[in-house]
Amino acid sequence: MSKAARVVRWGVPVAAIAVVAAAVGTGPVIAAVQGDPSLPDRTAQQLLADAAQKWQTGRIPPMSGTIVETASLGLPALPGVGGGGGSSPTSLLSGSHQLKVWYGGPGQARVMLPGEMSETDVIANGGQVWFWDSGDNKATHLKIPAGEKTTPSPLPSFATPQKAAEEALKAAGGDTAISVGNDATVAGRASYEVVLTPKAATSLVRDVRVALDGETLIPLRVQVYAKGAAEPAFEVGFDSVTFSPPAPENFTFTPPPGAKVVEGSTPSLHGDGRPGPRGGKPGPGDGGRVVGSGWESVIVAPISSESSESPESSRGSKGADASQALASVLKSATPVSGPWGSGRLLRSKLVSALVTDDGRLIAGAVTPEVLYRAAGTAG
Repeated sequence: MSKAARVVRWGVPVAAIAVVAAAVGTGPVIAAVQGDPSLPDRTAQQLLADAAQKWQTGRIPPMSGTIVETASLGLPALPGVGGGGGSSPTSLLSGSHQLKVWYGGPGQARVMLPGEMSETDVIANGGQVWFWDSGDNKATHLKIPAGEKTTPSPLPSFATPQKAAEEALKAAGGDTAISVGNDATVAGRASYEVVLTPKAATSLVRDVRVALDGETLIPLRVQVYAKGAAEPAFEVGFDSVTFSPPAPENFTFTPPPGAKVVEGSTPSLHGDGRPGPRGGKPGPGDGGRVVGSGWESVIVAPISSESSESPESSRGSKGADASQALASVLKSATPVSGPWGSGRLLRSKLVSALVTDDGRLIAGAVTPEVLYRAAGTAG
């Protein structure tokens, strides 16, 4: 899963692991509940400490595999979303999708998001990075400045098990109960399961289950369960995985004849998730910031007036896709008001989102009360 280590920033920060280790504390030893398969007993603290040591030292083995992401967030039907295809970020909000990954070592990785009619590729090899969008027949070539350890990705940050695990660990702290669940088999490999259970009553998350490979301690699957739900609202994990060096040709790319090739040197992302030069027009998600901490943290981001109007106001098919999704969400939202102002509220089993009339989007896996509080304190 270290597959996209350089492309999707998979390395879990030591600080995040430290927070979780502190939350586990020095309490009673938690023996792993053995299921099928059977792995040596380890406490949650031991598992996280050992995993942190592996990730910190960069001892992540070469690997390749197929990741399946499944979302059932309870959102209203969105245009261009779901159905198992599509390579835009909004297409990952519903249904099941595949992601293919290859990791050869530090600075050498490839991620491919196949769609029904197109595919998106990110190929990193040393200081060279290619973004390929077959739908637009466009290749963007970037040279990463010396000393820069990561590269951007047009893929959502939750699209890999390790990145999803990283986000869960960031949220974990003193308000989290951490335990070891039943051993599991993921992609044919025996895995430990670390269970993170929020203590905050305002969190919509029942628990997050992180499956760690029993041999490498690489996250193979992350499942997020909403309160009162029997099935995960979100799941991302390996369907197949091989811990061996991928063939070198997986990390080479030659633009096909007729493709538009764009050269760049300082990469960044547009609001719609596409790579491009810095200084581009901000998108609906630009300028966002996190308010609160732990499981009660929410994202507060400005939204342009055109984003909530007609989809045609966005340029490009992917920008229109995002605007259509937002417009559809707003139609099904409930008008609300309070001391913080007024706006429209959307609720699902795992996510609450508030679009204020003064042009802010406030969202998180929390109850609406947390959103209202953030709306009153975040300008």
